[in-house]
Amino acid sequence: MELLHSGKVRDIYADGDDLILVASDRISIYDVALPTPIPDKGRLLTALSLWWFEQLADLVPNHVISATDVPAEFAGRAIRCQRLDIIPVECVARGYLTGGGLREYERTGAVSGVPLPRGLGEASILPEPIFTPSTKAPIGEHDEPITYAEVVDKVGEETAERLRQITIDVYRRGAELAADRGILIADTKIELGWAPDGTLVLADELLTSDSSRFWPADSYQPGRVQFSYDKQYVRDWATGSGWNKQAPAPDVPAEVVEATRARYVEVYEKLTGNRWE
Repeated sequence: MELLHSGKVRDIYADGDDLILVASDRISIYDVALPTPIPDKGRLLTALSLWWFEQLADLVPNHVISATDVPAEFAGRAIRCQRLDIIPVECVARGYLTGGGLREYERTGAVSGVPLPRGLGEASILPEPIFTPSTKAPIGEHDEPITYAEVVDKVGEETAERLRQITIDVYRRGAELAADRGILIADTKIELGWAPDGTLVLADELLTSDSSRFWPADSYQPGRVQFSYDKQYVRDWATGSGWNKQAPAPDVPAEVVEATRARYVEVYEKLTGNRWE
C-alpha cells in the first residue's frame, strides 16, 4: 500500500482501486494535533462511524466497502472505502448554539450568515437545525465559517443545495436516534464526495465524538456549559492551560486522557447498545 496522506487524526493509504482509511489514537483541537494519544480512540471512532453508516444507509450512501478486508495491523480501526472526489467544504449542522457558533452569534446575530433570534445564549436550542459550513483548511491552519452564498460560489447552486439538505437530513436522523438513547447532538460535521457515477456519498467519519458534540439529555440545561461526551473536555483543559492554540501543542495530562477515553467509551455504549471490550 501507498501512504497518500497523513492527517491530524487519520491516515489514508491506496490499495489498488480502493482506499484504506485508518483512524489513529491522535486527537486534534483547534486544528492542531496534540502530542498525547487517547488509548482506543481510533477503534472507538471507527466502530461508531460504522454503526452510524449502517443506521443512515437508507438516507444517503456512504463510502464503506469493508470493515474487515483491511491489513491485519489496522484491524478494528480501518475501513476499506471508495475513492471519492471530496467536496472542499466542511458541512456542519447545528441544532444548539455553542462553541464557535455561539461566539459568532454574539458578534453578529447570525452563524455562517444564518440570522438567529435575539436573546440566545450558551446551549440554546435553535428554532430548527441550520447549515453552517466552513472552509476545509490545510493542516496547521484553522477552518473558517463561510456563508451559503460562498458555498454556491465554490461548488454551484445545485450542489450547494444538495450539501445543505443532506447535512440537515443527517443531523435530524442522527439527533432523533440519539435522543431515543438519552443523548442530545448539539452539532455535527460531515464530509461528502462525488463517486465516479456522480452520486454524492458520505465519507470520512460520521456522528462520532470527534465530529459532533454529544450531551446527556437528562442533565441538559440551557444557559450553561453542558457535560460533553466528546473532545470538548480536552478543549476546555487546553483553554485553561493558557495554550495559544498554535502548534506545537502541550502534552495532555494523564487524568485528562483517562477522562476523555471514558467519555468516548460511554457515549459509544449508550448510542449503540454494545459493550466496549
